Amino acid sequence: MGSYILRRLLLMIPTVIGIMAISFAVIQFAPGGPVEQVIAELTGQGDSAIDRIAGGGDTFGTEQDFGDSASSTYRGAQGLDPEFIKKLEAQFGFDKPPLERFLAMMWDYIRFDFGESYFRSVSVLDLIIEKLPVSISLGVWILLLSYIISIPLGIKKAVSDGSRFDVWTSGLIIVAYAVPGFLVGILLIVLFAGGSFLDWFPLRGLTSDNFAELSLFGKIVDYFWHLALPLIALSLSAFATTTLLTKNSFIDEIRKQYVTTARAKGLTESQVLYRHVFRNAMLIIIAGFPGAFITAFFSGSLLIETIFSLDGLGRLGFESVIRRDYPVVFATLFIFSLMGLVVGLISDLVYTWVDPRIDFEKRDVG
Repeated sequence: MGSYILRRLLLMIPTVIGIMAISFAVIQFAPGGPVEQVIAELTGQGDSAIDRIAGGGDTFGTEQDFGDSASSTYRGAQGLDPEFIKKLEAQFGFDKPPLERFLAMMWDYIRFDFGESYFRSVSVLDLIIEKLPVSISLGVWILLLSYIISIPLGIKKAVSDGSRFDVWTSGLIIVAYAVPGFLVGILLIVLFAGGSFLDWFPLRGLTSDNFAELSLFGKIVDYFWHLALPLIALSLSAFATTTLLTKNSFIDEIRKQYVTTARAKGLTESQVLYRHVFRNAMLIIIAGFPGAFITAFFSGSLLIETIFSLDGLGRLGFESVIRRDYPVVFATLFIFSLMGLVVGLISDLVYTWVDPRIDFEKRDVG
């Protein structure tokens, strides 16, 4: 197993480099980079863009300094001083060849130095950490709710396969899976968050303004009070997927020969189900937990975060792409890609822990 783990770890290096290289190459052909973003804001809003980029310190000039200078390769840059454009390119690092910029970026990322956001004057790592509480809250609780509800429901559906209970719950699960989460979120707001009917739940943020003044119990209640509607809107699809996966896994195991043998020995249905079937049927669920955890942790819905005014990683990623804030875009891509590969390895190790019969080294050799 040690050699398998080492091979997987070594394979992560070219995989991450390949992901970053492809993404970096695509970005080079994408129109509207950060320089164009600043030029567009500059020509449309006076010198506000300069003030933000310069941070109130080194300014590149004023509108009066631009005059009718030579034209630029950037769209909308006519009339701007070429020296200003060059300083702007240097500010963002675009005065260097693409290969040199890519190699410098990867060298910094290997040392977990992700630099600063182009437009926020804060380090990328601090920015990600700032948005993590929302993603942690949504991801962890969605995962726990989906497992706590879906596994017992899936077992019940497998035992009563074909019954009226199974048919009706399957219909509800399919509908829950088919309806987009953001539509459920809008419906919940209309019904329960001061839309057109009741005003029971808040519509903004994770906590109330007076959160710091509340008691411990009050903070817990306030926290879940804010999370209730977003969790309901987000958890429906995860709930449906885990339930059906559990049901199908249990049905497959119940139909195997060892179950018939256990019944022939006089064991009760409960003993057969929880002493023999449960462990084998839960292999795929348990082994998939690390992947499900990291997926739920980092896959906060942009639309749900927007609807409920939650400032998480979903909105951060979207805003960074729109603003062409490349340090944030590439840093999140690097972190998530690396974590995804590590979690894939952990999932394999969990498989071997749950079922010792699985041997990835023999599989690789074969």
